[in-house]
Amino acid sequence: MAAASRAGDGLRQAWRCGIEGPPSVASRDGDCVVALSQQLAQAHQELRRQISEIRTSLGHRRLSDDVLLTHCLAFCAALTSHHQGEDNGMFSQLLRERPDLAATVANLVEDHGMIASILSRVSELADRAAKSRGPALEAIGGELDGLAAIMESHFSYEERTISEALDDGIPDTGWPGMVFGFGMP
Repeated sequence: MAAASRAGDGLRQAWRCGIEGPPSVASRDGDCVVALSQQLAQAHQELRRQISEIRTSLGHRRLSDDVLLTHCLAFCAALTSHHQGEDNGMFSQLLRERPDLAATVANLVEDHGMIASILSRVSELADRAAKSRGPALEAIGGELDGLAAIMESHFSYEERTISEALDDGIPDTGWPGMVFGFGMP
């Protein structure tokens, strides 16, 4: 219930809307929504789950190589979509409401660039693996190990530094689908 305690007593008040799951927050117009920080943490947890599953599958070869490559590329697309939604939507709105977070947002955007370069490398290796198998799959595993460590540090920093500002509310200009749902409707 940490997100609820961050909601404060201003424009929002934590409360239950008769639904199970994460704490809900009352918006200015009375709608019941899940706290944005909680949605961000859930999106990050799903991305962690996906990369862990791929890394485990690579190590144990539980799936065919083609299925592994498909899952790997789908993960790359999901993480890219998530970060594009943050960069092009959520962060812009956050900075309008909280310009004091400019340095934090700049750090997060810089991380996104570093992560994008690793994702590009993983995609190149996946293309190579589709043709040659073995060595390229092992190289993908190494890249994903490094990416998982960077993601963990990045996600923890992001959640720690912007959660309170998110829960104070920022306008929805269409960015939540990309950030929380990885571009899915």
